[in-house]
Amino acid sequence: MVDSARTVANSQSSACLGKVVKSNSHCDYIVQLDTPKDVEQPPQIEDYGFGQFVRFDSHRHWAVGIVYDSQLFNSSFLNNGPRLTSAPDPVFTPDLVQDTCILLSVVLVGSFLQDQHHAYGLHGIPKVVVPVGTPVCRMETSEIHHFHLSAEGQPQFAYYGHLLKAGGGFAEQLTHQVIDELIASELFTGPEQRALMVLRKELSWKSTMGAMR
Repeated sequence: MVDSARTVANSQSSACLGKVVKSNSHCDYIVQLDTPKDVEQPPQIEDYGFGQFVRFDSHRHWAVGIVYDSQLFNSSFLNNGPRLTSAPDPVFTPDLVQDTCILLSVVLVGSFLQDQHHAYGLHGIPKVVVPVGTPVCRMETSEIHHFHLSAEGQPQFAYYGHLLKAGGGFAEQLTHQVIDELIASELFTGPEQRALMVLRKELSWKSTMGAMR
């Protein structure tokens, strides 16, 4: 089943972003972005923005997550050691390489599965641990759509409460953005689209009342 889902995913022209380097919890992972030193075509800034859906692609596990935070890492920041004032000697160049990278915080919101008829999402915290080194790629619109369908083909948004609790310090803003983008994408119509609008209105009301207290 997971292998079938991977086949569906790999058929998409999604951009690979990087690999898992650590986790803060069972559903909170840190992804280090690939750089021009790692791959020929590194990800662009549009590929890993706030609220971007991503997939964790491996032979045993295929999870779905949402980018909820980012961090720029620069080991030379506030480094008070000696600095060179002239061109470096090529012999010592390896000692002058700056250790910089971009780290993404991603909250897992479910898994992507495939049966004999169609792909669908299983919302919630995945049971299997995502290994270090697992490739992480941006999800395409079609994948996001199928992730929001149940095994019966019905629209679902069952990770709503989980995202509000596990989406970091910007959980409300993140959830609001995800709902806004689902509405704007017009992936759903009729009652499902109206249900998303009701959720957005309810979340906006709660945010406003919380700020007034």
